[in-house]
Amino acid sequence: MDMGGLPDVGDLPRSFKNLEAVYDIPVQVSAVLGKTTMQVSQLLKLGRGAVIELDRKVGEAIDIYVNNRLVARGEVVVVEDRFGVTMTEIIKTETTA
Repeated sequence: MDMGGLPDVGDLPRSFKNLEAVYDIPVQVSAVLGKTTMQVSQLLKLGRGAVIELDRKVGEAIDIYVNNRLVARGEVVVVEDRFGVTMTEIIKTETTA
C-alpha cells in the first residue's frame, strides 16, 4: 500500500521511534461518504438500482475513521481505477492535542 508522503521511520523524531513496537499492528481505516436513517420497512423495499440519499452534499468533506474513531476529514479522489481519500483536516482530540 502506498502511504505517499509519510516519512521514513529513520526520519521520525525519537519520541515516535519509541512506538516501533506497534508499527505492525493492523488497524481498520474507513472513509464514510455519509449516513442516513430509514425504517426496516423501507430497507426491505430496496432492490437493485435503488438510490439511498445520504446526509452529505456533493463536494463536502467525508469522515475518516481508524478503528471506529473519527481521526480526519478528506476529499474523495480517483487513484488509477480505485477510489482514494486526500486528508484535508486532522481531528484533534484531548489525547492527540
